[in-house]
Amino acid sequence: MNNIVKGISGENKAIKFLKKKKYIILEHNVDFKIGEADIIARRNDTIVFVEVKWRRGESYGRPSESVNYYKQKKYISMAKMYMVKNRLSGFNFRFDIIEITGDKINHIENAFEE
Repeated sequence: MNNIVKGISGENKAIKFLKKKKYIILEHNVDFKIGEADIIARRNDTIVFVEVKWRRGESYGRPSESVNYYKQKKYISMAKMYMVKNRLSGFNFRFDIIEITGDKINHIENAFEE
């Protein structure tokens, strides 16, 4: 399985997982000039920007560890653009990571902050 197929498969698993937790999926694979947001969802009055990370195992560390400072800053910028563009000023927003290792899914809420 190549990386693109893995990424799509991981994102589909994450979407299914979030829907079971009563999240409303607004968009996925959203392109911005500076990068791509994997999933944008809503739960109550909060817009949730979700980065999905998949690995076969943890021999190289947890998948979430690859969301470094640079990636976090990009997500923060993308979130601000999205919130303004979609006139969502009345909503809170946060950043989650869903890490998938094999068949295990770990949802890290508030994984990082602005």
